[in-house]
Amino acid sequence: MIEFDDEYFMQQALKEAVIAYEREEVPVGAVIVMNNKIIARGHNQVELLNDSTAHAEILALTSAYSSLGSKYLPEAALYVTVEPCLMCCGAMYWGKLARVVFGTPDEKNGFKHITKENWPFHPKTELIGGILKDECAQLMRSFFKRKR
Repeated sequence: MIEFDDEYFMQQALKEAVIAYEREEVPVGAVIVMNNKIIARGHNQVELLNDSTAHAEILALTSAYSSLGSKYLPEAALYVTVEPCLMCCGAMYWGKLARVVFGTPDEKNGFKHITKENWPFHPKTELIGGILKDECAQLMRSFFKRKR
């Protein structure tokens, strides 16, 4: 069996972000991985669903819970192209994820200044940032440049 790495799974999240981009949504994509296999995918659908909570992470989590018939994902990793907002951090907290991996920081809406005192994830969750940072950031820049 082929072992995939963080870059591979972030590339898959980027594919989801491109779908959002093509649909005029803020280009954020997410995938959830268990046992080296993608079990759920999501991309922003805020405009399509007219729902400010329809973030890539939330939609991927909902899909994973549904497909597994479980409300917790303690063995899963969530890959997302942009640093999660506080709402998505809360959803990930309740999901008890093993890992959260993000691409580029979000200076405007990301959850910043994470410390032990304000850790927004489950205590056992590992956080990794900067995977394919430049590619993730470029997609966001391109989207907002096109909008202005």
